[in-house]
Amino acid sequence: MVAPEQIARERIDRLLSNAGWDIQDRDQMNRNAALGVAVREFPLPAGPCDYLLFVGGKAAGIIEAKKTGVTLSGVAEQSAKYMAKLPDHLARWQDTLRFDYESTGDETFFRDMRDPKPRSRRLFAFHRPETLLEWQGGSDTLRGRLQAFPELNTKGLRDCQIEAITELEKSFGDDRPRALIQLATGAGKTFTACSFSYRLIRHAGAKRILFLVDRNNLGDQTLKEFQNFLPHGAANRFTDTYIVQHLHSHRIDPDAKVVITTIQRLYSMLKGEELDPEDEEASAFETWQGEEGEVPPLTYNPAIPIETFDFIVTDECHRSIYGLWRQVLEYFDASIIGLTATP
Repeated sequence: MVAPEQIARERIDRLLSNAGWDIQDRDQMNRNAALGVAVREFPLPAGPCDYLLFVGGKAAGIIEAKKTGVTLSGVAEQSAKYMAKLPDHLARWQDTLRFDYESTGDETFFRDMRDPKPRSRRLFAFHRPETLLEWQGGSDTLRGRLQAFPELNTKGLRDCQIEAITELEKSFGDDRPRALIQLATGAGKTFTACSFSYRLIRHAGAKRILFLVDRNNLGDQTLKEFQNFLPHGAANRFTDTYIVQHLHSHRIDPDAKVVITTIQRLYSMLKGEELDPEDEEASAFETWQGEEGEVPPLTYNPAIPIETFDFIVTDECHRSIYGLWRQVLEYFDASIIGLTATP
């Protein structure tokens, strides 16, 4: 009979391999064999850690492995003892490790010790080595930048839009990963979304924002709103400065700053399946409403890593469709902003 701990390790190994990590045993270790190397049972002053992560040949983080059923929310404190002190001879990015993962293979938590108030968050899978390398080279973190927005210029904004943007930025500054914006019909929800998207990209350095709509024609309307949006004080319209992609295929433009799509298309992309264009013309809410069963579960897709988007905007988020398709939202390591006109 296979021990639960071994089952967890096998699942973690599979998740790491899928995300581009080279997994090694300590006695055959070559920290420069790949950009990202995960070494099992690496000896540290506090004892052997389950996995030591090397990025670009230097120690960057650890993974604490636990058997399925263990509550991971309290394990991060156990990891701190491994991260605090490293062997003197060990190549490292800094004297204490920065990236901290806890995983059972079914559930994974992560925290970045450079965040203003480091705390663990749940992930669908592991980040790619390329992502940790990019974060390691930065002077601050996204969550740090979310605390330093410049004052909002309110010219041309309605009072309700000013309140929505101000409170959203305050919420992110308080490290709340989910936010809800309720604006009455006709109050300019999409214009507000264009405004805060610009500020997230321009001032917080957001890499990419996903804008989820319920049907394809709403995506067309959203694209037009971004094309017509002129940020206050800017010389060019939004789409003259940033690429906005309305997905009609399964390829995300790597240079796109905003990606607009239906949740149906995104789900089919993650599954690696083709989508009939007609499936995007009807509301996913109407299509699935009243049907029994659930959307089949997702597995990790290396072509669309969990860090593809920093923020997800869900239009018409009051609809129960986002309960049914919740796994699509939770696949990404992203903060979620819900938009609705319904109380």
